[in-house]
Amino acid sequence: MRTKKLLLACLSAAILLISSILSVNAQETEDDYFVISGVVKDIRTKKTLENVNVTALGTNVGTVTNADGEFSLKINKSLDVSRISFSNIGYLNSIISISKNSSKGRVFNLTPESYLLSEVQVFSWRNPRDLIKAAIEKIETNYEAKPNKLTGFYRETVQKGRKYINISEAVIEMYKSPYKQSSDHDQVKILKGRKLISPKLSDTLSVKLLGGPNLPVFLDIVKNPDLLLSEEILPYYAYKMGEAVSIDGQLQFVVNFEPQMIMNFPLYIGTFYIDRETLSITRVEFSMDMRDKQKVTETILKEKPTGLRFTPVEVSYLVTYKQQGEKTYLNYVRNEIKFKCDWKRRLFATNYTVLGETVMTDRTENNVKRIPGREVFTTRQSLSKEVALYQDANFWSIYNIIEPTEYLENAVNKLKKAQLKSE
Repeated sequence: MRTKKLLLACLSAAILLISSILSVNAQETEDDYFVISGVVKDIRTKKTLENVNVTALGTNVGTVTNADGEFSLKINKSLDVSRISFSNIGYLNSIISISKNSSKGRVFNLTPESYLLSEVQVFSWRNPRDLIKAAIEKIETNYEAKPNKLTGFYRETVQKGRKYINISEAVIEMYKSPYKQSSDHDQVKILKGRKLISPKLSDTLSVKLLGGPNLPVFLDIVKNPDLLLSEEILPYYAYKMGEAVSIDGQLQFVVNFEPQMIMNFPLYIGTFYIDRETLSITRVEFSMDMRDKQKVTETILKEKPTGLRFTPVEVSYLVTYKQQGEKTYLNYVRNEIKFKCDWKRRLFATNYTVLGETVMTDRTENNVKRIPGREVFTTRQSLSKEVALYQDANFWSIYNIIEPTEYLENAVNKLKKAQLKSE
């Protein structure tokens, strides 16, 4: 069955932890940019907010906050930027005036916002599957009809228990083909990257999963309908309307879904967010149904040493899109895999967490060309094997990234010290 094969191919590629590196010298320098940084909080609870979109208004430049609610946004001084915006699911948009003098360490507060669907709105979409189908029919209208070049930041980490054993990061360039074409036409190139790997042999993880900087290609579900949105896949799920929320100041229909069939491959449990006005799919949260762990293992695990027992615990995904003008664009992709490994003769299993996330930090549709074949990143390459070790504190220079959390920064320092001792 073609759809099933495509689905499994998407699943496999979506969990790869590998890529490669090419180093590019930026023509611009840090002196050409100014920086706005700080932390975003809920104005009522003072809780820090993760994955908040931070955008320089009037441009395609942006980033997201990290797990500590922190961000840093680098803006070219040549751009006419006087305001930045903050948007997050369930919160009112916030627009803040800025100057070209660097501003660091500020606290930005967001106000919660909640909406309820009226009876008329609920009635108009009594069958949530019809709403999903209507959103699918609007894809060619709502998403880009011409190629774009996206710049993004990708980070993947591997934790053994609470200890980081692998941290790899890269700035990527993506050739994004029109949405009427399949993701087979999309390409990824690595512009710059670095890594830190635990030098302890006991920390070596000889288990190969699938994903890496190609993550946003494979998890762009709007462009990969065989993952969740094909006509063949839709009947596999039961759909139910949820309580509406606001994203980016726009009211969203919420559709929850769960498996209603048993297949020979794992299905998903999750939620679609669909813009009420445009019917754009703006956000999808989903995770693998873990009731049959053997199916999950066969899908995500491609290679392991003999004698190692692998037990999946959680496989989850988050894909968000950003509306700009009349079109909707890929914005942020995250996948997290939790599993246990143990050897047959050992008493206790070791917990591992693999996290990969990508944020699109810039976009252009001018003079977009395909990436030369020799520069295209493939799923056969390994980021952690090919990039250089952490060295320069100002490594990222002019590029926007997802700021590391305090816990991650501490892990980086520990791995640096361990690396120096092993040399």
